[in-house]
Amino acid sequence: MSQTLSAATLLAVPLAPLAGSVLAGILGTTFGGNRIGRAASHSVTILGVFVAFVLSALTLKSVAMDGARFDATIYEWMVVGGLKMEVGFLVDGLTAMMMCVVTFVSLMVHIYTIGYMEEDAGYDRFFSYISLFTFSMLMLVMSNNFLQLFFGWEAVGLVSYLLIGFWYNKPTAIFANMKAFLVNRVGDFGFILGIGLIAAYAGTLSYGETFAKAGQISTMVFPGTDWLLISVICICLFIGAMGKSAQFPLHVWLPDSMEGPTPISALIHAATMVTAGIFMVARMSPLFELSDAALNFILVIGSITALFMGFLGIIQNDIKRVVAYSTLSQLGYMTVALGASAYSVAVFHLMTHAFFKALLFLAAGSVIMGVHHNQDIRWMGGLRKYMPITWITFLLGSLALIGTPFFSGFYSKDAIIEAVHASHLPAAGFAYFAVLAGVFVTAFYSFRLYFLVFHGQERYDQNPDAHHHGDDHGHGHGHDAKPHESPWVVWVPLTLLAIPSVVIGAMTLMPMLFGDFFKGVIHVDAARHPAMAELAEAIHGWLPMALHGFQALPFWLALAGVATAYYMYMINPALPAAIKRAFQPVHTLLENKYYMDWFNENVIARGARMLGTGLWKGGDRALIDGVVVNGSWKLVGWVSGVARWLQSGYLYHYALVMILGIFVLMTYFVWLNK
Repeated sequence: MSQTLSAATLLAVPLAPLAGSVLAGILGTTFGGNRIGRAASHSVTILGVFVAFVLSALTLKSVAMDGARFDATIYEWMVVGGLKMEVGFLVDGLTAMMMCVVTFVSLMVHIYTIGYMEEDAGYDRFFSYISLFTFSMLMLVMSNNFLQLFFGWEAVGLVSYLLIGFWYNKPTAIFANMKAFLVNRVGDFGFILGIGLIAAYAGTLSYGETFAKAGQISTMVFPGTDWLLISVICICLFIGAMGKSAQFPLHVWLPDSMEGPTPISALIHAATMVTAGIFMVARMSPLFELSDAALNFILVIGSITALFMGFLGIIQNDIKRVVAYSTLSQLGYMTVALGASAYSVAVFHLMTHAFFKALLFLAAGSVIMGVHHNQDIRWMGGLRKYMPITWITFLLGSLALIGTPFFSGFYSKDAIIEAVHASHLPAAGFAYFAVLAGVFVTAFYSFRLYFLVFHGQERYDQNPDAHHHGDDHGHGHGHDAKPHESPWVVWVPLTLLAIPSVVIGAMTLMPMLFGDFFKGVIHVDAARHPAMAELAEAIHGWLPMALHGFQALPFWLALAGVATAYYMYMINPALPAAIKRAFQPVHTLLENKYYMDWFNENVIARGARMLGTGLWKGGDRALIDGVVVNGSWKLVGWVSGVARWLQSGYLYHYALVMILGIFVLMTYFVWLNK
């Protein structure tokens, strides 16, 4: 293939899912009169995403094998001054890899949804939404300018709002989607400020032109301060990533978003939307490399998220929430890698994590279906013999998540830990401790979940409120029936996701981290940030790295986590309750999620409400209505009242005024001639 890619082919990648979404959304729902049935709705959306996946895979092959690239404007929307607003694609190693991950995971989720949402009244609407989400995400990752990036950024936020609140009759779902929307607005405010500063000082919205002027911007100072402009821009952009990629303290929306159906947990919270922030920072590496302040900030935020969100996973009893907190923790790992200037390692972990986390979410959904829509892991146990495919795929996903050597998660996670260790930034010491401690925590809560669900005594028939737990509106199963394996449309995606969860890390380790795959895409100033250079000396291939992994500290920490979970939940199940009693204040702190939700609701939300009420009563009612609007007509009324008194129409009034006028004038002239 030639060195350039076809614009028409690239355009078909996002437009194919969009076409499926429009057809299912209009013709498959009551909005368009239900002209096509359920089978047609899922067929057109799956076909659209399948076409996008095949074209993405061919694009990746051209990019990786032939060095093909594409960077051009597809459509110029308007020009304001010298600022061009356009739709354009930038396709290189980073984009092609993201396109494949997004479309593959989306395709698996589409197929899985046929089984999972089988009896849901909103079946066609759901397929329309997830295809629209895929379109939005593809527009985000393929963009070559900040305007289109922001369009994709906001579009995935909007569709996630629709998906989290998919069951709009459920109060908790409505609360969760509003929370996600509002928290993301906070991050997006920072994001648009960053884009605005780039537009103001670089005079362009194009990535390429902005990067060309990065050196010039790096010498500027933010007006009115002694801060470097580049640091302000990078921190503003990263605040956008904190919202989208759920970093502390803007992480609070993600666990609540489990109120949506399980397939979207896999789509939004595993592979796509939450990784948009990580992708954006990696794409902006030429800017971030110029600001050590921003990199330190990223390191600290990522470290806090990686460790402290992991602690919350330990005490969760909802199967999906445990996996959600592990997502938060892993996003923290990716963010730490970005802060250590190991952008390619962060993107590598993004890719491996997408497969095994989507697998874990979909396997969790399969478990929920198997135990008749109960989500509480305390009422599961012994499911291994009833759900063999779900069991083995869940185990493979868990082994990848905790970083077991030879599994895909091992290569990316160990590379992050090594990169942080090699970083010389001031915040690297704390970050190294956080990612190491996080290994033990991740292994502990992952295998606590695994043992409670698949091993030990069967507890699924002891659930005291079986009819009230549910991620769904009930699918007509009897709660006294035995668990059962899910249908093929559910387990086939699990199997297809399990394969890359095991092998993709070893296959892509060397080309992605030390080959030419990201050449010219990710920029690292090796003199100032030597982490990747030191990593290149330590890693000599997938096999030596995995064999060395058995001797390294992270492996033993992970093993200790698994052993601790086994002892506490399989051998001595009374121990967790005893620890809970002994450390009740700590447990209460974790149960209340560090009181972040309480703080947001009682301090920030109430403060905002009081400010709004004050502005309404003091500013709007008293000042604008009272003084400006009402005051102006009162003044006019008073002046007109005085004027009306003067213009009475009586002759003797006018004669009196004339005599008084003459008297005043005479007095004035006499006074002047003294």
